[in-house]
Amino acid sequence: MRIALLGGAFDPPHNGHISVARQVLDLGFAHELWFLPNFGQSPPKDASSVSDRLAMTRLLALPKTKVSTIEIDNKLDGETVHLLPFLPKEHEFSFIIGSDQLPGFTAWLDWQKLLTSIQFFVFPRKGYACEPRYEGMSVIDSKQLVVSDISSTAIRERVKKGLPIDELVPSTVARYIADHNLYV
Repeated sequence: MRIALLGGAFDPPHNGHISVARQVLDLGFAHELWFLPNFGQSPPKDASSVSDRLAMTRLLALPKTKVSTIEIDNKLDGETVHLLPFLPKEHEFSFIIGSDQLPGFTAWLDWQKLLTSIQFFVFPRKGYACEPRYEGMSVIDSKQLVVSDISSTAIRERVKKGLPIDELVPSTVARYIADHNLYV
């Protein structure tokens, strides 16, 4: 089975993540997509607790998706290359990154090894070019593609300022944020 991995902090997960997942599946880039919340982050940065980020990510119930806890269960440091030995061998994996990640991709640990170990699909993000692109990367491109500029950072800032986020996250995630007083 071809499985696409969509990794990140998911702090919080949002409608942009849902849109990427649906389109990767609808356009046939994978049979299934796994949301992969990280345990550690590289480079390190402040984030909500792993339990909150995992709980919110689990609220993104979509057909043909699942939330994988591989990074959390193994307490990985957020370096994608350290994930590779933990991926089940019976599947063919690819990794989805936003075009906003491309300018800093060569700072990823063992980035050259990554490119020879796993297929990368670059999903366009509004305001970011799909360059530089490296061998082993393909841009997800289609006339039907819908590109977004929703970001977790902007959502956290809106919550902090008391602004609505209803159009940016699923209602279940908005409720979780409010019930747990996140980002205030």
